[in-house]
Amino acid sequence: MKHLLIFILSRLLKSSAINKKIGGFTLIELLVAMVLAVLVITPLMAFMINTLDSDRKEQAKATTEQEIQAALDYISRDMQQAIYIYDADGVTRNNSTTISSSGIKDQIPPTKNAPNCTSTTTCTPVLVFWKREFLADSVGVTSTTDTNRDDGFAYSLVAYYLITNPSSTSPWSPSARIARFQIRGKVGAENANSTGTASDTGYNAPPLGANGATLKEKMNQWKTSLVASNASPPGATSYTQRVETLVDYISTTGPTPTCSSGQGIGTSGFYACVDANEVLAQVYVRGNAYVRLKNNNNTSYNDAASAYFPSINKRLEGRGYIYTK
Repeated sequence: MKHLLIFILSRLLKSSAINKKIGGFTLIELLVAMVLAVLVITPLMAFMINTLDSDRKEQAKATTEQEIQAALDYISRDMQQAIYIYDADGVTRNNSTTISSSGIKDQIPPTKNAPNCTSTTTCTPVLVFWKREFLADSVGVTSTTDTNRDDGFAYSLVAYYLITNPSSTSPWSPSARIARFQIRGKVGAENANSTGTASDTGYNAPPLGANGATLKEKMNQWKTSLVASNASPPGATSYTQRVETLVDYISTTGPTPTCSSGQGIGTSGFYACVDANEVLAQVYVRGNAYVRLKNNNNTSYNDAASAYFPSINKRLEGRGYIYTK
């Protein structure tokens, strides 16, 4: 049996050696295969790269458009209780003893400093208005400490800014962004609790009792409660409320909208046509998707590239009312 197994194994080994062939490719065959691979893979790679680049561009455009739409929707909701909107006369003129030429430019940021808005060349007020703000559980039913509470309303001054040319260390894009500032006053109701009696630094009530023939003349005489830096006794000289960014990647180039009615305020990226008497504002916002793609602001608006500068506008109406009781 042992000799039989040895014989069989030896025959199998010989058979394997006979059938074994040395396989491989010649150099010519390898070169031909490489050329064919390049001819096939190169256009496929180019197609894939173009597809990915197109998808990235479309995503940048879509994201930019969605963000500016969301920002304008936020501004619209914010203005639902607006009682007065400042037009260009109020926003671009300083406070004056002459009623017909007075304004609030030197009473709000950046002339009066606030965190994130201290430069008059980079932080520009565009949309400024007063509104009645709802404050839940801000009034006690029978006393200021009553656990049974009602809701109250307080006046707030709200301003939206276009901030351009951020520093190189800024977390924001090198184009522009829209930012929001607000100061709120006290609830004008009996038994207002600690929530209702809180008031922001620099707040003063709307000057409804000021001299003037129109509401516009009265509101343009508003003054902050901040004092001068050399005031005696000393007091707060700048706002503590921050000017908070609402949306980034706003265009700094492009055609400036024209107003069919009211006064225009702002630049091509963020613009408002305001009718102070009717408490109306047509607000325009234009984004810049190129900045999102290239991280620079070197591409200016042109008709051929208008798809990368999505623009939306909305007519906003203040629906609040002035409580004079």
